[in-house]
Amino acid sequence: MNSPRLRSLLPAVLCAAAGIVLFQGFGNATRGYIDTRSLFYWWGYQWFDPASESQHGPLVVLLAVWLAWRNLRTEPVRDYQSALGWALAAMISGACIHVIGYAIQQTRISILGFLVYAWGVCALGGGRRWGRAAAFPIVFLLFAVPFGFLDDLGFYLRLGVSKGAEGIAHVAGVEIVRSGTQLFAPNGRFQYDVAAACSGIRSLVALVGLGLVVGYLTFRSFWLRAGFALLALPFAFLGNLARILAIVCAGHLLGQSAGERVHAWSGVLVFLVVLGLLLLTARATERLLPSARNPDGPRKHQPPAEEAEKPMAGAGSRAGTLPGAFAVLVVVLAAIAGTRQFDRLRPAESAGVRLSENSVDPAPLPEFIGTEWIGQRTEVSDFERQLLPADTGYSRRNYVSVLDRSRQVFFSVVLSGRDRSSIHRPELCLAGQGWSISDRSTHAFALADGSRLPATLLRVQLEARDAAGRRVRAPGLFAYWFVGTESVEPSHAGMLLRNARDRLFHLRNERWAYVVVQTTADDGEPQALARMQEVVAAVWPQLATRPPDR
Repeated sequence: MNSPRLRSLLPAVLCAAAGIVLFQGFGNATRGYIDTRSLFYWWGYQWFDPASESQHGPLVVLLAVWLAWRNLRTEPVRDYQSALGWALAAMISGACIHVIGYAIQQTRISILGFLVYAWGVCALGGGRRWGRAAAFPIVFLLFAVPFGFLDDLGFYLRLGVSKGAEGIAHVAGVEIVRSGTQLFAPNGRFQYDVAAACSGIRSLVALVGLGLVVGYLTFRSFWLRAGFALLALPFAFLGNLARILAIVCAGHLLGQSAGERVHAWSGVLVFLVVLGLLLLTARATERLLPSARNPDGPRKHQPPAEEAEKPMAGAGSRAGTLPGAFAVLVVVLAAIAGTRQFDRLRPAESAGVRLSENSVDPAPLPEFIGTEWIGQRTEVSDFERQLLPADTGYSRRNYVSVLDRSRQVFFSVVLSGRDRSSIHRPELCLAGQGWSISDRSTHAFALADGSRLPATLLRVQLEARDAAGRRVRAPGLFAYWFVGTESVEPSHAGMLLRNARDRLFHLRNERWAYVVVQTTADDGEPQALARMQEVVAAVWPQLATRPPDR
């Protein structure tokens, strides 16, 4: 450590090492699906999990590294102004953000804390020059975070694309029928579902990131750069619309297999359409606003020889930055202690549903509902038990009408233990079981005491083949809600917000119950909804510990 420049980097190295310990050893609070304490492993695992819809993550990381290298070449080399205050504030804030994410069991928030902390390390090690160079690449890394929680936005993109394709096909004289996000020919020649994996939030996030990069590399103005990111939204719609139309045309002219072949490679079409629209818009903007253009080429300014050996003022002298680095180390140690404290939170003894004698499972559901419904016992599969945490509770029955055995209603309750990862978005399970969601809405089930039970209602379809080998669609209804000791939440987002408040402000680890009611709708949606209403009105008052708000 004889070199002044190496000595000046010592505080940044210490802070970086402390950050690695924090985020590697105490980075992830949810260990139900991915059993790791490492934030880095959790994040990387998501990039290779199809259900996370974030397979573009490695590409985002590589692009961020290239952008940081490019920016360092562009920034004047002699600009060694200190950024000590900003660096310390960023690292302390990043550690605090991580503790908040850990407390509410949201690893995505912890990733945000890690990125803020990482920028602070860069600014401490290289001053304002490194801070400026790393700012955009680190922000860009947010596009590598799994955005599956924004699935609702992706659903409306898919729905809009399917409606647009239906309208254009009708204008072109192509007979097509749309059911939610599914498009099919009346004669059964082809059928296609505008699936989330191809036209949902994954496509939207990746293309918005592409728009942001094009704007960043082309223009100086923050507003123009942000505008190009927003432009990617309508351009993503147009690109996906072109993709679906190409698939529909191939299916109409050449049959289902041709449409599937187009589907296999048409992701490139979306990328080319969006990239072409962005580049054309950028060129037109450059002509209209030539002064807004980002100058080409890096500015390579070399310092005089006598300045080359000076300590980096971005890190300051050892006397100036070592106390700050030690302050960061103290905050990191406090953050580690905080994560350990939240690990010790025991699940609440009570829950929003009645408990069985073992206090793990919900109380058994009634075997009979009046004289018309018989509740058949439904076992929990070994796969479910292996996938979810060991302290997850279950109670479920399949209710069958004695008057008509084709009338069935499935009722299931999953109760969380210490780890809330046993409570997940039901849309994930439905997609994994082959169901496609055509519509969603909020529904309130009426109870005998006059109260209303709020729930999310999904209209779903399952594609199958009949005895003749023809494709058929089995419609169904799927309702779900979440219940705690103090509230009933119809949405997963509402449950997460309530759970975050309880853990962060009251240090209470709520045992949330996830309730599902499902039935087929072959006889029509009104009849299916009436069946669900009848079963819910009879079962829920026997299961809930408190009535829902009126």
